[in-house]
Order: sequence, then structure tokens, then C-alpha cells
Amino acid sequence: MTVDTRHAFAELGLAPGATAHEVKAAWRRLVSHWHPDRNPSAGAVARMQRINDAFRIIHRAGQSATPEPAPRAAKPPAPPPSPSASPPSSPPPPPPPSPPPRADDTARARAHAGARAKASADAQARAAHASGARSKEPDDDGPRRTVHRKVRLTLEEAAAGCTKVLQGKVVDTCESCSGRGYRLPESACVPCEGSGEVKQPAWFGWLNTRLACEGCGGKGTVRIQCVDCHGTGKLDVRRYQVNARIPHGVRGGDMLNVSAQRTRSQHAAVDLHLRVEIVDHPLFKLDEDRTVRCEMPVDGFAWIANRSISVPTLTGMQPLVLNRDKLTYRLKNVGYPLERRGARGDQVVTVQPIFPEKLNADQDILLDQLIAALSGPEGHASDHRLRTWQRELRAWERSLHKHDAPGH
Repeated sequence: MTVDTRHAFAELGLAPGATAHEVKAAWRRLVSHWHPDRNPSAGAVARMQRINDAFRIIHRAGQSATPEPAPRAAKPPAPPPSPSASPPSSPPPPPPPSPPPRADDTARARAHAGARAKASADAQARAAHASGARSKEPDDDGPRRTVHRKVRLTLEEAAAGCTKVLQGKVVDTCESCSGRGYRLPESACVPCEGSGEVKQPAWFGWLNTRLACEGCGGKGTVRIQCVDCHGTGKLDVRRYQVNARIPHGVRGGDMLNVSAQRTRSQHAAVDLHLRVEIVDHPLFKLDEDRTVRCEMPVDGFAWIANRSISVPTLTGMQPLVLNRDKLTYRLKNVGYPLERRGARGDQVVTVQPIFPEKLNADQDILLDQLIAALSGPEGHASDHRLRTWQRELRAWERSLHKHDAPGH
């Protein structure tokens, strides 16, 4: 690629090697800005000539297909040429030099030029939006997205499996501007003609100073806001709602993949990558070996009396007959699945008998009755162990009296 060709691409605001479509679009955009019939600035004719020359160089170099020929400025009072007219083979003669403008005339001209530039930029934005809308096929669903998120499960949900309705929002990056919020390439600033400086007339018309252009901040180029995302770089928020089927026996930290789906037509279609998180349970503890443990207090008198109580499990309440000789019980097949999607394991229940710290009067009376019933009348206990003990105790007492008698 020669130096002239690179300069030609730079004149059109393109990178070397741009496609034919990009060259054609840049050429049209610059023509709409700099055509002398639309741009009253003194440098419009020269800039228009450079635009056409740049196009010819690129075309001759074989870098792009021939676009529609550029319109040329017409000599007054002839009517302006049609936008579809062919580019002239040679540049038109430069216009005769005009007298130095006065300060007020220059200010008015700059104001008119700024207004025309804004109107032209708005027209370009509308045209680009319309062109983009025509080129895109309608897609009500929008792009398919992959969402990474957590799913929190209770111990019961993880053990039995469940269906979770997951809702959320996705925001897609604007493809038209690649998330920048503005189009590329940047356009030449109209008020300063791409130089980054504007002339500031002094009190005398022939004395001028050059100041940094306020429209472009001295860069010489301005950014055209992307009309698809309104300059944000992001598209509109889309909501999703997915019914995620959770298999039974999942573990905390497991990764689940849910294929793209949606419950309603207005929802976005998303692929979910779910990380399972099992929340702590207020009653149960899950060991590393998948054993479910439950520690619970029980009535001490019920434990003594071998009564039946109800204990909680992952499948609901289960009856348990207490045994005053045991504190730990194992319930079969009501625990957590030992393998993913497998059968349930066991649950271990540990009871803690609770007795009152201080007995009231009624409890004292009842306990006295129990003691009397067990001890029996006149020391004849109802239990053989107590009877044996009482018999041996009485024999020992009699032996003591014999040793204390006189003569021994």
C-alpha cells in the first residue's frame, strides 16, 4: 500500500484496508457534510475536492468497489448537481477571493455553520439507525446469553430434589458500537473543519487569533452517539424466568447446567450455570459421610417411662419409642441420599433427657408416691434387687447388735 493510498484512507477517516462498504459509507457521510450547497464555509470546495480525490486513489488501487459518484459544486447561477452525478474528472476552478468578513458577519456565519453541522449529524444518526434497522432481521428474543449464578437450597430440597423458579435480568453489550457508546470512525468537526482550531476575530477585521475549538475540544473530530444504545454501550434490560429442575442428592458446590429456555415469550432465553449452595438447617446437621444428625431434648420422665415421642426427619415427623437405657437411635432410610440420585441413608437421633431443676409441691407428692410404690409396704420392695439389698442390709445390722451385746 502506497503512501498516497494511506493518506486517502485517512482523508476518509478510515483505517487502511477498510472494506468497500465502509469506504462507501464514509464517502457518503463526508459528502453530506462538505458539499458546498450544504456547507457555506470557505474551505468546503477544497475539502470536497480532497474527498473525491481520496476516493479515486482508493478505487484505482483496487481497495474497494466503485461507490456512487460524488456530487460536485456547481458554478452559480447553474442549478446544483444531483447527488448521483458522476465525480468530475478535474476539480472546478477555485472561487474568487472574497473580501475579509466583518466580526459580526463571521460570528453569524459560524453560528449558521454550527446549526447546519448539528442538523447534518442528526440526519446521519437517523439514517444510520434506519439503515441498521433494515439490515437486521427482527429478533424479539434478543441474543442468547449464559448466566452464572448461585441457587440456594434447603436440606429438604437438596435431599428430595425440586424445581426452582429462577428470575433475573440480563443486559447485553451493544453490537453496533461494541459497547463504546459511539460510532467509529469519528467524524471531522464541522466548525473547525477538522483542524481543532477556530479563528477568533479581533476588533479589526484583518487581525485574527486561533483558539481551540469548543465543539471538539481541539481534537478535530467528534463522536457520533450510537443510536441503538443511546450512547450507553448497553442494550435495554431483558428479564428472564427459568424453571430449573434440581436432581435429588446434590451436594454443596455442585455445578448444574440448565439449557436455554423461557417460561413466557417476553422473557429472554438464557443458559444457566448454577452453583449449588445448601443453607444451614436449624434442626439437622449433615456429616461428610452424608449422615443426618439431630440432637433433641426430651422429657426426662417420658424417657424414664419408655414413652413414644415424635422426632423430625427430612421426610417429616416419625414416631420413636424411647428407651431409658439408650440415648442414641438410628432411623433407617429417612436421611440424605448417600449417592447423587441414589437411595436415602440413615438419620441418627441423640436425645437429652431434661428434668426440672427444682420440683414443686405436686411433683414432690407424686415422686413420694412412686418411691413408696417401688419400696413396698414395711420395706418389702416390689423389685427383687431392692428386696435382696434390704435383706442383706438387715442381716448386717443384726450382726452389729450382736457384737455390741455384753459378754462379747
